[in-house]
Parts: sequence; structure tokens; C-alpha cells
Amino acid sequence: MIHLLIVDDDPFIRESLQIIFENYAENEIKVLGTCSNGKEALSFIKQNPKVNIVLMDVRMPICDGVEGTKIIKQNFSNVAILILTTFDDDEYIIQALKNGANGYMMKNIPPKQIIEGIKSVMQGNLLIHPNIAKKLTSFLQHKPNPVPKDKILESYQLSKTEQKIIEQISEGLSNKEIAEVLFLSEGTIKNYITTILHKLSLRDRTQIAIFYLKNKG
Repeated sequence: MIHLLIVDDDPFIRESLQIIFENYAENEIKVLGTCSNGKEALSFIKQNPKVNIVLMDVRMPICDGVEGTKIIKQNFSNVAILILTTFDDDEYIIQALKNGANGYMMKNIPPKQIIEGIKSVMQGNLLIHPNIAKKLTSFLQHKPNPVPKDKILESYQLSKTEQKIIEQISEGLSNKEIAEVLFLSEGTIKNYITTILHKLSLRDRTQIAIFYLKNKG
């Protein structure tokens, strides 16, 4: 069972999301509570350790989604965080991902897509909306002298297969999907990802994607 915490400063949004989960995913997703900012969310999780995913707005008073992601991940690294965003939240998104967010969704997508997004993140996938992915890549690449891929390979001793896996992760593919693309077993992909994390001194898939998008030339 997915135990969800909804965090949004708009009471109408909180209530609407609760209704969505009660009507479309009552047997899969249980809403344990709602909060209006990141600090409230951290306190709630401390009192309700069953929470395993947070659906969090980006722009909130007192403690926004960027800072909320940071403090929650610092205290509960296993809790997944899915950011709710709008198209003009590029900088917020990047900072939230750097702080450990597991992905983000648009506020205006259909209810079933919200549910599928939550389930996907709980399966260990990085969720990136295609329309935002292009803007995110562009934003991260807007820096002087981006590092060419061959330099990444040389510096971090990444094999060609590892490079391909990193690229696929940045595109939001699951382990199963990557395995199908590269004609390898899902277990082999998991082993490769463990090695990649070790070589790059990273924590999770989100940081792998950020690494790739920042450094691809």
C-alpha cells in the first residue's frame, strides 16, 4: 500500500487531490494526511512513519517545496517526494531535484496520470514530464564549456554501457525499459546502476539524471 502525504498551501488543491485518490485509487493509495508547507510535512512524517511518498507543491509560504524536499530527505531519505509544478517553475524544479526529489508532475494533468506517476516513483523510477524535460536540459546546459561525453568517460572511468544507462535514466526509463533497450536482464541493469552510483559518488537515480543533464555536451 502507498501511504501518501499531500502538501499544498491551497486548501482547495489539497481537498481535490484527496477526492481523486479516494475515487480512483482507494485500494492502492491511502492519504494519511495533508499539510500546508514543508515544515508541517516534516513534523507530520516524524509522527507518522508510515508515510512513504510526499506529493508536494513547489511554491508555498513559510517553507516551499524546494526547502521542504531538502529537510525531509535529510531526515527521511527513503521517503519519495514528487513535486507538483507549473511550466514557469524551472529553477524551482532544478533545485528540488538537486535536493533529492524523485520527480515532478504538472498540476493540470488528468487524475489517472497523477496516480500512475505516484506508482511509477514508488517503483524506483525518476519521473520527468516530457514538456519540462526539454526546458530542464536546456537550463542545465546553459553554462560555459560543458564537459564532452568522452571527458566524462575518461574522468569517471564509465564504460559505454554505463554511459547508455545513465542517458536512459535521464530520459525517465525504468530498469525494465532500459533492459529491453540494451538487451540485458533487469538484474544486470540494477548491478550496473549500483556501480554507476559508486563511481560517481551519487545517492540515487535522480542525482544520476542531474549529473547527465549537467554534463552532456
